[in-house]
Amino acid sequence: MRQDPAARITLHRNWDDYHLLRLETPDIAAEAKPGQFLMIRISDALDPLLRRPISLHAREGGAVEIFFQVAGRGTALLAQKKEGEALDILGPLGRGFDLGTDVQGKTAFLVGGGRGIAPLFFLSRELRTRGAKVKILYGGKSLRDLPARERFLRDGADIACATDDGSFGRAGFVTGLLEAEIGNAAPDLLFVCGPDPMMRATARIAQARGIPAQISLESVMGCGFGACWGCVKRIARGDGGRWRKICEDGPVFLADEILWDGDA
Repeated sequence: MRQDPAARITLHRNWDDYHLLRLETPDIAAEAKPGQFLMIRISDALDPLLRRPISLHAREGGAVEIFFQVAGRGTALLAQKKEGEALDILGPLGRGFDLGTDVQGKTAFLVGGGRGIAPLFFLSRELRTRGAKVKILYGGKSLRDLPARERFLRDGADIACATDDGSFGRAGFVTGLLEAEIGNAAPDLLFVCGPDPMMRATARIAQARGIPAQISLESVMGCGFGACWGCVKRIARGDGGRWRKICEDGPVFLADEILWDGDA
């Protein structure tokens, strides 16, 4: 983990309440891996006091990118930042996606719901660089919730979409799209990020078909590096389930390790 108190914003794009920022931060970019995140200080004032956790969306040379949706006061203030301004950031943090030692020739489905698509762009690039065949399954409430679609296409990714209201792609949840795609040809690997109900349903689909799956959990975080115990989830690793820190032990976990709310 490194701190960069003056990571300069060199690009800011937005699609309604979805935003992409590029931050020039060579030391952090050099260490960044798909699935990790930054803790960003939003303001020099005491309100908001805590940093905000934001997934790493991409690495571009000596810069990293973040992609987020305005969901509260912190992200609303972050969305107001302009090119040329600087942010105080910590990172890269957390345990990201485990790509193993050899993904050459393997097929991977990357399933993202809404803003959960954020870490999957970085992951898609890394997997394809290593010789994997990647398909993106991208879901949202409507077409306006699929702003990253064009970027995936420009990057050469194979992508299919689903919208709850049927305004674009397959009508219905992205889990329905996943089941349809698996019916055609099951992947070797599955990587998932999005709302909890979607991730839980996706984990069940993967487990029922014996597909290894990794899930990137989201959580409110106090510190981002395991000191405060502010972000915990019950994770079973041969011990029946213990409270583990999402920021330090994750945010990426194996699907069959996660004990969702309501699980025994």
